[in-house]
Amino acid sequence: MSDRETVLELVKRLPPNVSLREIVREIEFIAAVKEGLEEIDQGLGVSIESVE
Repeated sequence: MSDRETVLELVKRLPPNVSLREIVREIEFIAAVKEGLEEIDQGLGVSIESVE
């Protein structure tokens, strides 16, 4: 799913009275998760053993 499609789906799920700031927070959260998953796919993540 493209970033545009992800944002459109997010907006559809939000309540009608949501503020722009809340929308921005949701988009930033989704962007951070996607970036983290991409880093893991590239082998750039930290193992659980290293964290422990």
